[in-house]
Amino acid sequence: MHARLVLAIVGLLASSPMLSAQAPPAPPMTECATAGPRGVKLICNQQAPEDLVVVPGAQWVVASAYSGTGGISLIRVRDRTSIGAYPAAAARRRLDEKKYSECPGPPDSGPEARFTTHGLWLQPGTSTMHTLFVVGHGSRESIEVFEIDTRPATPVVTWIGCVIAPEPIGLNSVRGLPDGGFIATNFLARDISPAARERMLGGEKNGELWEWHTGAGWKKVPGSEASGANGLEISNDGKWYYVAAWGSQSFFRLSRNGGAPMRDEIRLGFRVDNIRWAKDGSLFAAGQTGTRDERETASVIVKINPGTLTVREIYRRTDDAAFRAGTVAVEVGTDLWVGSYLGDRIAIVTAP
Repeated sequence: MHARLVLAIVGLLASSPMLSAQAPPAPPMTECATAGPRGVKLICNQQAPEDLVVVPGAQWVVASAYSGTGGISLIRVRDRTSIGAYPAAAARRRLDEKKYSECPGPPDSGPEARFTTHGLWLQPGTSTMHTLFVVGHGSRESIEVFEIDTRPATPVVTWIGCVIAPEPIGLNSVRGLPDGGFIATNFLARDISPAARERMLGGEKNGELWEWHTGAGWKKVPGSEASGANGLEISNDGKWYYVAAWGSQSFFRLSRNGGAPMRDEIRLGFRVDNIRWAKDGSLFAAGQTGTRDERETASVIVKINPGTLTVREIYRRTDDAAFRAGTVAVEVGTDLWVGSYLGDRIAIVTAP
């Protein structure tokens, strides 16, 4: 990143309770209009939709809210209407005491709620009931767990539990597992010094992956140390982790379950944020360009072959006042929906 943006990032890191290494630039964004700039459509009325997941059936998309009042939103695909899903009058709360026995209760949901949300993962169910894992910041650092019932015309969201992160972990992304457990990234430890944050921006390893399971609790993943561990995925057979290292602008795969860990890492040349499976079996990696010498930044999306680790860039757009700081790409029909860690909008572009 160029010097001014790096200084802005470091300044925000020193004061932000949300553990972000991402800072809004000084120029304001234009008023959101759904038509958007050429080649881009916009979904307005968001609150820094840093992460997106598609609900099975592709009729709804869930968006996080990394700023403002927080919570999670449901966006209806056919008309791109955004509906507050939690907290909301229709939302429900039912603690699953068997899985989440140590959870003290639901996240903040009052008029001054501090439940800002970050990474998302949706674990498909066998029918119309699915499980949503959410990284929550605010009054607590946690993974919040919800059920999404898609039988009604508008899905019903029910909070069912939480897992509080141990000190000093600063969560970023989460990837649910079929047994109700999950994997999460420790992006930036809470209360870390400004100097240590600066070293992370320069590529120093500062975090890692953690797995959590009912009864077993939290366990650090051997060999997963990374610089700004960010988005993650696992292979369909459960044998590999795939991890974005935001600070070192790289991506790595790490063997899972048994034996000495094997690791392969590649440089991507941009700050890779979230990772999502593409329909063709490759991985979308989205993020932001930026070195200290560059005068402009861009949102970038690449496809990574998980077997060969070959990389193909499929989208690059210079940041401007209409859209900037892309963080995630998900396939919705023939389009890509692109989230951002700032602003009030999601971008829609035609998938290559």
